[in-house]
Amino acid sequence: MKGEIPLFKHEKNLLRMVRVEKPNPNYASMLQEQLGGPHGEMKAAMQYMSQSFRIKDPEIKDLFLDIAAEEMSHMEMVATAINLLNGHDPDAAQVATGNIQAHTQFGLGPGLTTSSGFPWTAAYIETTGDLPADLLSNIAAEQRAKVIYEYLHRQINDKYVREMIDFLLNREEAHNGLFREALRKVQNTGSNLDYGVDENARLYFNLSTPGQYFAPPQPTKPTFEDPRQPQTRH
Repeated sequence: MKGEIPLFKHEKNLLRMVRVEKPNPNYASMLQEQLGGPHGEMKAAMQYMSQSFRIKDPEIKDLFLDIAAEEMSHMEMVATAINLLNGHDPDAAQVATGNIQAHTQFGLGPGLTTSSGFPWTAAYIETTGDLPADLLSNIAAEQRAKVIYEYLHRQINDKYVREMIDFLLNREEAHNGLFREALRKVQNTGSNLDYGVDENARLYFNLSTPGQYFAPPQPTKPTFEDPRQPQTRH
């Protein structure tokens, strides 16, 4: 309809410049993991967007959508790097292990697959409709993505690829911090409110030999003022 503004628009410039010193098809295959893998940028973008549909808090909903949109820009950066690393001529012999589909099926373009060539799947997405649970999933997702980028960083000497990974690592850390702050806002809601606070939540089953190295957990049930009672101002 006239006057409507689309939810997304594509900026012509990348979030950050991407370049490589020289083609490296074998590393391009490895980098596919962060495009179409279970801890990659596609997974993050789709997970945070899917979770946002159920969120009623407008500030947290915005946060999820802002980070989801940025993850799409990370996808574009990773895909651009894969393109450059694949070079100009199909040569599957240059890919020692893993995904060679770029040289046999995709015309050197990046595919939404893992580094082993398995297709991306929505089964990677975790969404429950419960904000504390979804935020914990997202904090873990950012942490896992950071680990994969650290592994990738160790296995390339190309200074420009390393610069890109350094940037993406720092952005994962930023998202991690933002999700942790959102979790603090909702820590006494949802699944954190109703479950895991009776005597069974205070047991430690010592099933290892030798010894018990941790004390039994002591969770505390959140306390709230009854909204039906008069409020006292201090």
